[in-house]
Amino acid sequence: SNCEMNSKDLNSPKSPKSPKPFRKESSVGSNMSASDKNSGDNISGEQVMSQTSESGTAEANPNISEPRCIDKLYSCKWKCGTAHTARVIERRQDKEGRWEYYVHYEDFDRRLDEWISADRVGEEVVKSRNRDPCQIISHQDSIQKMTRTQKRRFDEINTTMPADNDPATAALEHEREEATKVKNIQTVELGQYEMDTWYYSPFPEEYSKCAKLFMCEFCLKYMRKARTLERHKMKCEHRHPPGDEIYRHDNISMFEVDGKKAKIFCQSLCLLSKLFLDHKTLYYDVDPFLFYVMTEVDELGCHIVGYFSKEKESPDDHNLACIMVLPPHQRKRYGRFLISFSYELSKKENRVGTPERPLSDLGLLSYRSYWKSVLLDMLSRHKGNLSIKDISQMTAIKPDDIITTLQSMGLIKYWKGQHLISVSPKVIEEHLSRQSKNTLAFDESRLQWTPHHP
Repeated sequence: SNCEMNSKDLNSPKSPKSPKPFRKESSVGSNMSASDKNSGDNISGEQVMSQTSESGTAEANPNISEPRCIDKLYSCKWKCGTAHTARVIERRQDKEGRWEYYVHYEDFDRRLDEWISADRVGEEVVKSRNRDPCQIISHQDSIQKMTRTQKRRFDEINTTMPADNDPATAALEHEREEATKVKNIQTVELGQYEMDTWYYSPFPEEYSKCAKLFMCEFCLKYMRKARTLERHKMKCEHRHPPGDEIYRHDNISMFEVDGKKAKIFCQSLCLLSKLFLDHKTLYYDVDPFLFYVMTEVDELGCHIVGYFSKEKESPDDHNLACIMVLPPHQRKRYGRFLISFSYELSKKENRVGTPERPLSDLGLLSYRSYWKSVLLDMLSRHKGNLSIKDISQMTAIKPDDIITTLQSMGLIKYWKGQHLISVSPKVIEEHLSRQSKNTLAFDESRLQWTPHHP
């Protein structure tokens, strides 16, 4: 989610003056989830308590002797100076005894969590427990007044994956959040890019305490110092992922890497991807998985831009376990291409497939966009005269995913115990006109691959 930039420019996000442009416009891609676009700076019913002066200024005293309290809300300055409410997660002192705070900005994704200096922490913010009923009614009225198109987009953005009510699962999730609430690595250098990380990743202890990590872009060996990386580059003979090249079109190449045969590479790839994925648990047990690594090819070699993994044998018809596109290469339609690639492999295997759940916020949006585009294209070419089973057989998309996608577009009805596609050519054309035409097309003739058999 624009390739030519200085490495330092890549990760210097510009803070917005309002929540809508909180998205990074550089080639690093968007660090905001879709739901963040609708979040606001104001918190209903909040009351500001002045701690620094009688005039109620939001400026904090950087020389204050008493540190800010953990798990309390404060008005904090973002990088451009805009104030946002943030919760203090952790605190520490530098060598000179000055306090620094690790904060989470309320109503925004954890990928924006960061360490900030004391002078960026302002007054304490107190939220009222009860939300103003008038605001609730006003919010409901605003939803009811939406047009059909606005309502559809609102539902897409605000729909979340169903929660798991199992107490054991909830306890494990809470334990995971507590263990990973503070990012251990702040930046990673890979090839010509220096990327701000989004989440915690369980690198070995001697590496996890490094603010910046250096990685070889070909073999993915990770190091703590830049000079170590420079020495490694002089003797590293790898110029592509350690697997079979199964697809090449223009400057895009796909490699199939067996987790059992290239264990160290795949483990490093998982650790790297965890820096940009919140819900990922596969780090070291890579033997049962195949990794499909996407690269950009030039005269220097094959540079990794993203990948997806899948189980060698999945009883649940999962054709994708994990998907990740590195931030500098987002917004190039690479995520959509990887999703399309996973379904093309399913077609070769003569089986339907579905991604493993839960999906990340960005992954969910990518899949919804892909499913809509494929289904609309099929309905357009066949004038809507298709059953759900027909579509599933032709696209390798699981029927459940087809039904939920058609429901989100209002193109399906449930009648006498059956789901029936109800659509007119005009409706299809209206939906197609809103679909992006700028896609990276998959060329089936370029795929050189045969299904794996146990």
